[in-house]
Amino acid sequence: MNVHPMHPFLTRAASVAAGVAAAVPAEQPLDARTPCTDFDARALVNHWVLYTSHGLEHRARRTELPQELIERDFTADAEWRSAYAAQLDRAVAAWAEPAAWEGDVDLGGSPMPAVGIARMLVLELLLHGWDVARAVGGEIEVDEELASVVLEIVEENAELYRQYEGFAGAVALPEDASAWDRALAASGRDPRWKA
Repeated sequence: MNVHPMHPFLTRAASVAAGVAAAVPAEQPLDARTPCTDFDARALVNHWVLYTSHGLEHRARRTELPQELIERDFTADAEWRSAYAAQLDRAVAAWAEPAAWEGDVDLGGSPMPAVGIARMLVLELLLHGWDVARAVGGEIEVDEELASVVLEIVEENAELYRQYEGFAGAVALPEDASAWDRALAASGRDPRWKA
């Protein structure tokens, strides 16, 4: 089977996200503030789990997210971290099918090319992964090649995302900043943010 050239990056992003989730301490209260000012840690984790694992699979299959999932508090399950990793595996497997990358995905009346959706979900996995990691005092490890892909996707979409308040204004960084820090900054995140 010929997988899309973007699929390995999606796979790696999912692996990084699963690692971030696994590192959230079991005793960690999820009421902390986060780099996403609209979300506390619990709301952020629920948004991240919903759209980057369940949403990722449903986009590949061109099916709607059930209301039950939209309303679920994933963090109420003590095993949410391993459940998230397992759902990420199912989602990545769905995108291994060549047909998943063909045509458009309907986002509630706004069709978007499937490749664009997958690239957007790489951002969701990693940018919100950073948000979650920082909110709980953790770290996220993104290799230079993957970081460069994220930076490219952020720069392609930043102005559009800002129009819809998905990104804040870009943050100034030193010229020698890494690709990952530049991707965070271009998305309106300050790489120096601490909980």
